[in-house]
Amino acid sequence: MKKRKSPLGKILMIFILAFFYLPIIYMIVFSFNDGKSLTNFTGFSLRWYQHMLETGGMLEALYTTFSIALFASIISTIVGTFSAIGLSKSRKLVRDLMEQVDNLPMMNPDIVTAIGFMLLFITFRVNKGYMTMLLAHIAFCIPYVILSVMPKIRSLDPDLADAAMDLGATPWQALTRVIIPQIMPGIVSGALIAFTMSVDDFIISYFVTGGGVKNLSIMVYTMSRRVNPSINAASTLMILIITIVLITINVAPVFAAKRQKKEEGSKKASKVLIPAAAVGVCAAGVVLFARFDSTAERRQFEGETLYIYNWGEYTGENIIADFEEYTGAKVVMENFDSNEQMYIKVANGEAYDILVPSDYMIQRLIGEGYLQKLDHSKLDCLDKLADAVKGLPYDPENEYSVPYFWGTVGIVYDKNKVDLESLEREGYNIFLNEKYRGDIYLYDSERDSFMMALKALGYSMNTEDPKELNEAYEWLIRCVQIMRPEIVTDEIIDNMAQGRRALGLIYSGDAAYVMSENEDMGFYLPESGTNLWSDAMVIPQNARNPELAHAFINFASSFDGAYDNSSFVGYTSANQEVMDVLSGPEGDFEEISAYIPRSGYELDEVFVYNERTRKEISNMWSRVKMAASNAN
Repeated sequence: MKKRKSPLGKILMIFILAFFYLPIIYMIVFSFNDGKSLTNFTGFSLRWYQHMLETGGMLEALYTTFSIALFASIISTIVGTFSAIGLSKSRKLVRDLMEQVDNLPMMNPDIVTAIGFMLLFITFRVNKGYMTMLLAHIAFCIPYVILSVMPKIRSLDPDLADAAMDLGATPWQALTRVIIPQIMPGIVSGALIAFTMSVDDFIISYFVTGGGVKNLSIMVYTMSRRVNPSINAASTLMILIITIVLITINVAPVFAAKRQKKEEGSKKASKVLIPAAAVGVCAAGVVLFARFDSTAERRQFEGETLYIYNWGEYTGENIIADFEEYTGAKVVMENFDSNEQMYIKVANGEAYDILVPSDYMIQRLIGEGYLQKLDHSKLDCLDKLADAVKGLPYDPENEYSVPYFWGTVGIVYDKNKVDLESLEREGYNIFLNEKYRGDIYLYDSERDSFMMALKALGYSMNTEDPKELNEAYEWLIRCVQIMRPEIVTDEIIDNMAQGRRALGLIYSGDAAYVMSENEDMGFYLPESGTNLWSDAMVIPQNARNPELAHAFINFASSFDGAYDNSSFVGYTSANQEVMDVLSGPEGDFEEISAYIPRSGYELDEVFVYNERTRKEISNMWSRVKMAASNAN
């Protein structure tokens, strides 16, 4: 008698399926959201799919993802299969040794494998890009294929190949017509695992790529640092492609079986499956390779390439495409998520035409000779810049840099929970007010967190005094132990836009977006001072195309380029006219105080680079975060 599943078992199964699939459904729904929020659905729209198609970068990432996965799975399956067959005929000592070697890449953490590949390519001076990513994917996929094929080989009669050759088969025929068909399930499972591992990989890909080549995981990583619903659109398209392929693979044999006898069903299924899969691949290829050709007139940089290394999600919707159309050049954009990560690549000799580092890092790059002076005769943008961002301490004469974005760091707060009088009275010390215990965000930035603590204590944020630094450390320890804040990065943007905490430390540009999304949010700069930061465009000493770099600096600093950047990203433009328009009547940031940074205030400071202090603060911040984890 067949047992029926208990109601409890059915409910449990429903919860398990919901746990796995509801986030995917959520993502698909929000890919059609009209607004930028990733949590608040404001209306149905296809704007993010349009943005994805127009920018092209995501389609290129999808193409890179699937093409590398396809090539890597095919090559690794062939190599892995023949390796497994060869090992099965080897002496036991050799076989056992090679199996241990085969297990190493699977047991090693991905970061170890990634750094190993990166050092290998650097040692042999191999230019990183599509081919290095492909080679790395092939290498880490082969062990999975061998692992899948070996059990099938062990289950075969060891005399099978000899019997086939006794009956007249050549060694090649014995291999291809007898052995391989018998182990085909293992080969197919190995190929599917290799394909999945390649599509899913981020860490290894991140360390072995270059030249602007990005797969979808790298693209999503750089995009996720700021609010960008195009992530949802790209991911939905990827799910659609995979779903079509899976449906094709599973449905085709069913239709074939209905039209054939049972004995011929498998042959017919394979004949139908191959063209069906080919149709699916071709359909995906049409989507991935789709591009809009421009017929605009080409200019003096026709055929040249500009390499830019910039923060993730730090450019407007159209500026790159417009610059390419205007100049005829191709722009290759790579992204970093910290100044230190950017510095490592530059210090290791990787060549870019433009970098967009922050103030203190520009000071360091100048001091260590990694930047070249700008040719002011080729720049027509300096007069367009706001006076507040010209001649900053790290580059007093703007000999090396042209400001890109600028702003301050302050407190974003919910007006329904926090009153302005309390902020004016307590300043940064409001982060120690137990009234807001468990209801605050700290920003996961050692510099800005110590800036807050030092300013709350009345000290300079550039202090080198160990006693003052230790007091700031104790202030932060007290904050995390008593107040139990959530330490976040760019998650604060959408979370505060939804009013999920009373207050948090935030960059002014992010606060401008939060205030534009939620009128109950305010932004306050304490009287004790803050960090007046600036990110600027610079040209490295080893730039390949300085002339084109100067052209881009002019373009990005012009009204159209700067407007596109600032209106989309939300950070304050260095172009004075753009600032006036966006903050003026009918501007995107009308009546939003966070958009225009405070300038000329004597207690506001620009970070000064000091290696000893940086290391000390970094170590202290690690201990603060550990204390926060223990407290929570």
